[in-house]
Amino acid sequence: MLDFTIQQELEKSLTKQLQLSVKLQIIHAERLHGGDINETFRIDTSQGRFFLKLNDAVKHPGMFDRELSGLEELREADVISVPRPVCNGIAGNRAYLVAEFVEKGAAAPDFWENFAASMARLHQQTRPWFGLNNPNYIGSLKQYNTPYSSWAVFYAMNRLMPLAKMAYDNHRLDAALMQRMEKVCRKLPELFPDEAPALLHGDLWSGNFLVAQNGRACIFDPAVYYGHREMDMAMTRLFGGFDTRFYYTYQAIHPLEQGWQERLPLCQLYPLLVHLNLFGGSYYSDVKEALEQFN
Repeated sequence: MLDFTIQQELEKSLTKQLQLSVKLQIIHAERLHGGDINETFRIDTSQGRFFLKLNDAVKHPGMFDRELSGLEELREADVISVPRPVCNGIAGNRAYLVAEFVEKGAAAPDFWENFAASMARLHQQTRPWFGLNNPNYIGSLKQYNTPYSSWAVFYAMNRLMPLAKMAYDNHRLDAALMQRMEKVCRKLPELFPDEAPALLHGDLWSGNFLVAQNGRACIFDPAVYYGHREMDMAMTRLFGGFDTRFYYTYQAIHPLEQGWQERLPLCQLYPLLVHLNLFGGSYYSDVKEALEQFN
């Protein structure tokens, strides 16, 4: 069960957010499989079922504020299923986020084609600049979103160099690879084709979508920003789990620029640096291999 203080705060917050005349009651809470950062629960209440995330509010300040904003940004595009955020807040030293609970289902026959079409429409949502109004998180790491008109500058200044410096300072990246990283960053303007900023999920791997009861994809746990859409596509390829029909359909609807597959390691450098900083180990070799392809 939930801690009593958290349960009381959740019941109060949900009652207010749902504008109920009678106080909502949590009947049952079932712990779900979660990651290293958050505890996750299914909570059954007098007003239905919800999804709950908890984490350390001191270690991860503002994380759920930013996640809620990201979910709302994706939902406003209205092109793919995204859980509806309900409320978030702090109880004691625990931060919480409550969202719609999405029941799992069986994939429709055209699941991958529909998923790809939805992502193509998402990537057609644009802004005049790359970035976002606020920083947010990818995993437990701060994600900088300072706006720039140039993707190459944005990618170097907000993505590659901050995490490369973090890894270097923590002795997970050596001086030789740091120099390679700086060299690649100087070459970015000639490596990436020009494209308009696209609304990105930002962390689109197979663990961040599920098949909903209607047989369609529902995406969650975003690290939203407006960026180069090859970033989302590269993330789908980093750990696998996406059917080839996804890529064929995407290409038919919103074709990627020539050479996108050769640029995959360049786009994967960012999530690899995230994993290097979080876990170390073999990700050093992965970062080195990716850098060597562009030096």
